[in-house]
Amino acid sequence: MLKILILVFLSFFLFCSSAIETLTQNQSIKDGQTLLSKEKNFSIGFFSPTNSSYRYLGIWFTKVIEQTVVWVANRNDPFNDSSGVLSINQDGNLVLHDNFNHSLWSTNVSVQGQASTAAQLLDSGNLVLVQENNKKVLWQSFDYPTDTSLPNMSLGLNRRTGLNIFLTSWKSRDDPGTGDYIYKLNLTEAPQFFLYKGSIPYWRTGPWPWRSTAIKSNFKINYTNNGDEISHKYFFDDSAIITRLVVDNSGLLRQFVWNGGENRWKDFWSAPIYRCEKYGHCGAYSICNPDDIDFECSCLPGYEPKSPRQWYLREGSELGCVRKKSGLSMCGNGEGFVKMERVKAPFSPDAGQMYLSIMGYEACKQACLRNCSCTAFTSLNDGKETNCLHWYGELMDIEVHYDEKDPNVYVRVDAADLAKNTRKSGGFFGNKGRLALVVMSIALPLLPVILLAHIWLRKKKKTRVKRKFHNQSLNFTGTKGSLEGNELEDGNTNPGQPIFDLSCIVAATNNFSPANKLGQGGFGPVFKVYTVTTHDCYLGQLPNGQHIAVKRLSKSSGQGIEEFKNEVKLIAKLQHRNLVKMIGCCIQGEEKMLIYEYMPNKSLNFFIFDPIRSSSLNWSKRFEIIIGIARGILYLHHDSRLRIIHRDLKTSNILLDDEMNPKISDFGVARIFKGDQIQDRTNRVVGTYGYMSPEYAVFGKFSTKSDIFSFGVILLEIVSGKKNSGSYMEHPSLTLIGQVWELWKEDRALDIVDSSINESYIPHEVLRSIQIGLLCVQEDVRDRPDMLEVLLMLCTDATTLPSPKQPAFIFRIASNDLRSVAEGPCSINEVTLTNVEPR
Repeated sequence: MLKILILVFLSFFLFCSSAIETLTQNQSIKDGQTLLSKEKNFSIGFFSPTNSSYRYLGIWFTKVIEQTVVWVANRNDPFNDSSGVLSINQDGNLVLHDNFNHSLWSTNVSVQGQASTAAQLLDSGNLVLVQENNKKVLWQSFDYPTDTSLPNMSLGLNRRTGLNIFLTSWKSRDDPGTGDYIYKLNLTEAPQFFLYKGSIPYWRTGPWPWRSTAIKSNFKINYTNNGDEISHKYFFDDSAIITRLVVDNSGLLRQFVWNGGENRWKDFWSAPIYRCEKYGHCGAYSICNPDDIDFECSCLPGYEPKSPRQWYLREGSELGCVRKKSGLSMCGNGEGFVKMERVKAPFSPDAGQMYLSIMGYEACKQACLRNCSCTAFTSLNDGKETNCLHWYGELMDIEVHYDEKDPNVYVRVDAADLAKNTRKSGGFFGNKGRLALVVMSIALPLLPVILLAHIWLRKKKKTRVKRKFHNQSLNFTGTKGSLEGNELEDGNTNPGQPIFDLSCIVAATNNFSPANKLGQGGFGPVFKVYTVTTHDCYLGQLPNGQHIAVKRLSKSSGQGIEEFKNEVKLIAKLQHRNLVKMIGCCIQGEEKMLIYEYMPNKSLNFFIFDPIRSSSLNWSKRFEIIIGIARGILYLHHDSRLRIIHRDLKTSNILLDDEMNPKISDFGVARIFKGDQIQDRTNRVVGTYGYMSPEYAVFGKFSTKSDIFSFGVILLEIVSGKKNSGSYMEHPSLTLIGQVWELWKEDRALDIVDSSINESYIPHEVLRSIQIGLLCVQEDVRDRPDMLEVLLMLCTDATTLPSPKQPAFIFRIASNDLRSVAEGPCSINEVTLTNVEPR
């Protein structure tokens, strides 16, 4: 240890002795030397990327253990050896050359007179060339970034110099050359930044003519639009925070923050992650709603799919929507506008946009109405003035955001669609509704009495069932352990789900016949419901051909009324393609049932733990399932309106639809976190042994990191085809986690891969998945990544993963004790357990 400390001290001394703070005309920087900023925040010198022998001149963070390069001078012209030299030539320019004085890069600016110049690296990370007599900045690296933007670096157009400052990705992790992705200002009337793949739009920020500052926690973005420049820059209130914005070679725009305690970069923000975020995902004249579980794309009011067949097949990006053929003119013929609330403002790629500042809503509307080419407008008050923005021609890339800072967009429709949407928005008591009410009030007494009696008799039974639902002990106002107060319904006790009659369900399941039973869980048995039609109900196969499943609360279940209430209220408000969809519920007498969409391929554990069925899941499909589960958990933790902790994630609660897409189910024990709450504690520990995190199983503490632990176990089970809770007679570790950890330390992690996928898997992809799984099951909750980081690690291999620390539950046992353990009491049936213990 003493030797290591001495070597570190000597290395630091030699490093500091070779570093300078200012480069003048009689100095140079050679390979092995560095130029430091005053506070030693940044260094500039020569480096080689990982797995590359080429040498580049670059700037990197000095106080970050992991070398992180933020700027490269000769990104497309590397040195083959260590002959690089940086100096100031006779013209006063910074020049990068080799021993033979061949120049590979230069600042190439004009220096007036014979004044001498000097180069200095500022503590912002900006390399500047200044004229020494008046300290005038002649050139700066912030004007010529590579793939990274640092705090207070402006990106956009400098109108004085005509310089457009933008970011370009590296070619790869090992090659800083100019890559495919560009983050650049789009110079329309309403400024906005685009992420391009080559010349093709890939993602955009949305227009911001009305903003001066955007704030997210202590992270801020300043927007500037004046005679000198049109740009934006970001910063944190706390200048001690080390951060960077990067366009990586996988096509992600990522904001990183350095975590000094963990000595690693953590994702603060990234885009695009979801399908709706990618430019034009749904095509022209459409809107993308990420919460729509059926199909995220829909046409704007007044428009219809250009190809109904493609739209039916869930493909909208190529064709999009077109205006309906109503035969009505859109110019001075009674047309108007339909409001799209809180959306990402569209982009018009051909005809463009017009930004009309300081114009109120009505004036903005009338100006658009007078111009027959105007297809939409928005009007937004920023607290100081009202701004107006018009769109002409095609409308692209509209997305539902639910953010109060996002504008309402008003889409132009013809008179027929305007009337239709007015009726919808005005309800029954709109202008025409009031007329209809007068007519009905006159006609109603003339209707045959027998018809009224018939209608009354048909509805009587359904009304009685609904009244029972509301009057029985099932109270949706919430108690401890379930949803509390008015978190979801603002005081309304109606869970918002259809209520089915018990007689319908009894008939549809043939009186809960064992032949219709799909399985058994901690809640109770689950039955498949087939088509059945009675005199007063239609239940089973829905009109679109979808079957349904009924989950019946068992009297002997460890779960009860609290879990039932929790699941009905919670899942009614959750909409995501990777969450199971609830269709309704039933409560009559002692019977309590939940009705879901039917999952024909049952659950994940039905496949991966079966030696025959597991072969039907090759590695590609397993990886898709892993990604789908991760997206579902990310929605629960980050993207739903409330932060949800599932608390019982396991393979039997991952259902598979007819295309083997995963859907998370069973929200009976889920909990909601409010605001900035990050952890809670309970005396009522619920969940399944083998999937519970240590802090939850032992102390009752749970958080999003508890679900992360469960996800890590599921990931390792998918890769290995083995249960974590099983006893491994051939291995000294009693758990799958322990076995994988031992193999990982021995660099033999691939030995754990399920033998049924040996021919189909990609070694580096599987190894990365195993590493992510181990990161998720680390013992210390602070070491586990959050789900956004997990998804980014799964979706891109551009980031080097941290080394996992020791996982939880690493049990070891001597071989002569294995038999006694195997013969002792052990439960591995994966049924959810509920323990109530004093603490």
